Order: sequence, then C-alpha cells, then structure tokens
Amino acid sequence: MRFGDLFLVASTVVLAVAAPTAEKKKRAKIFQFFGVNESGAEFGNTAIPGRVDKDYTWPPTSTIDTMVGKGMNIFRIPIMMERIIPTSMTGTTNATYQAGLTNYVNYITSKGAYAIVDPHNFARYNGAVITDYTGFQAFWKTLAGLFASNSKVIFDCNNEPHDMGSASVPNLMQACINGVRAAGATSQYIFVEGTSYSGAWTWTTSGNTNLASLTDPQNMIVYEMHQYLDSDGSGTSANCVSATIGSERITAATNWLKTNNKKGIIGEFAGGANAQCESAVTDMLTYMGKNTDVWLGALWWGGGPWWGNYIYSMEPPSGVGYTDVLPKILPLI
Repeated sequence: MRFGDLFLVASTVVLAVAAPTAEKKKRAKIFQFFGVNESGAEFGNTAIPGRVDKDYTWPPTSTIDTMVGKGMNIFRIPIMMERIIPTSMTGTTNATYQAGLTNYVNYITSKGAYAIVDPHNFARYNGAVITDYTGFQAFWKTLAGLFASNSKVIFDCNNEPHDMGSASVPNLMQACINGVRAAGATSQYIFVEGTSYSGAWTWTTSGNTNLASLTDPQNMIVYEMHQYLDSDGSGTSANCVSATIGSERITAATNWLKTNNKKGIIGEFAGGANAQCESAVTDMLTYMGKNTDVWLGALWWGGGPWWGNYIYSMEPPSGVGYTDVLPKILPLI
C-alpha cells in the first residue's frame, strides 16, 4: 500500500487485541505460501525511534496462533529502517527495536511458519531516495546477520520503490542480495521488489523487466509484486473494477515470470467485503492457482491491531477481511 494512503488510514487507529481461536482444521495447500501482512511496527513514521505501544506496536502473537490455525504459513512484518538501524545505514542496531523484532520473528518461526522481514521504506532512508548502494548493502548485512541461522526468515529488500529519479532499483536490489549473502544467510529466500510501487499490473511497462538480470549465488530470488483491485490500484477503496480484474491485472506479469524462468509472489493484495470484490479476489487466486509453476503464493494486506475499522482488516476476531472474506478464499489457497 502506498505510503500516503497508509498514513491516512493509520491516523484513525484504535487498539484492538486479537484472541486465539481453537480451529485446527487441516486443508490441502495449493500454494507454497499464503498469509497476511502483520502491520504495526512501521507506524508512527514521524517518531524516531518512537515508543513501543505508543508510536508503534508489535502485533499480538495470539493473531499468529489464530492464523496458523486457519492454515496460513507466512507473515510479512513491516518495519522502519530508521528504527532498526538509526542515523546511518552503516550503523548499528537499536537494541529495543531489535529485541521486539527478533522476539516476534522467533515466535512466528517457532510455529513452523515463515517470517518476512520487510523494511517498509519505499526505497527511502531518512526521507531521501536511497542511492548509496554500498550503504544499503551494509544495512542488509547487519539486518540479515540477526537471522542468518533461521531458514524460515525471508528477507524483503524494500517495500514499493517509486519515483526513483536517477536511482537504480536493480542496483538497490542487487545490493540487498549481496548484503544478505555476505551476512552468512545462505538458506533463505530473498524477495525483490520493483519500481512503480512494485505493481504486478505495471510490471512489464514501468521499467521492471531489467530486474531479470539480478543474480544470487543461492538461486533463491523471488519477485514480489503487489496487486490491489480498485480503480487506481492503490488499495484505498472497498470497490473493485470488475469480477475478473484480478486475473486481468496479473496476466502480463505471469507471462514475464514464465518467459524469464522466475518465481513470483503477490506480497500485498486485498479487496473489499462485497460481492464484486470477493469475485475479483477469487478470480485472481484461482488464476494464480493454475500457474503455481511461477506463483508461490500471496499475502493479504493487512493485519495488525491498530487498523481500527479498516476496509481490508484481516485482524481477528472482528476485522471485515477476517470475518467476511477469509472464509471465501480459504478453499482457494
């Protein structure tokens, strides 16, 4: 979701704590990965480093229990670069934020699920577009080093680069890959994102095709794309364009993945709790399910306890995505 839109939604936040459920129903899995973005630690972007449970929060572990019980096996954790490594990308970690992150990651992976560490910075650090690729590599060497021995941690290089000017997204993503592997993290997937908010629907027209040249000695790159189904693809409306807009918007990206022998994942998607959006989400997941040779899965945006009455909330027990949409898509994942 775009930063400005996230800020507007987050400004209406209220605290609601999720309760675990007793559901342990088994189901067949179509995708390798399916889960939710667990938002909260990236909130309060004007408060650096900020105070936990005042400016930002770590989502409740009870939510992880509930979602794992539903059959989900992957959770994306948006964080702030400036909180985990303040002042300079070549610096050291903030002990308080590091402790919160590692505790949350370790809880997720202790449940057998995967945890995606997602610097949710839109390819910016301290407000400026990142052009220091050496510094960015150093940032990732430090961050990945915290989890180098945990094979269930996934590294998401940076959320939704956009309006990059003369900066190179391929150089940025390659620096991330190099930093992760230099940290000794050799068993984990690395998710790379493209410019234009990493949209699947614009992947082949916005300059992202050159990301095919990225290299990884472990050959574990996954191309993370985002896809919302409202009119401008921003994820700010509960309305979807049509019942078939999901498959339509990811067809070109699917073909690009196949042509280049790459793997992809939809790292953010959502639709409103209404008949047309539910049809559109079903359409997209059904299409992806027929193309699992390239699509590894998807993650809903978003969960987290501070969203309040959010149009896509997947936070149990009462988020509208959780109560209305999830029961309809569980058979598809």
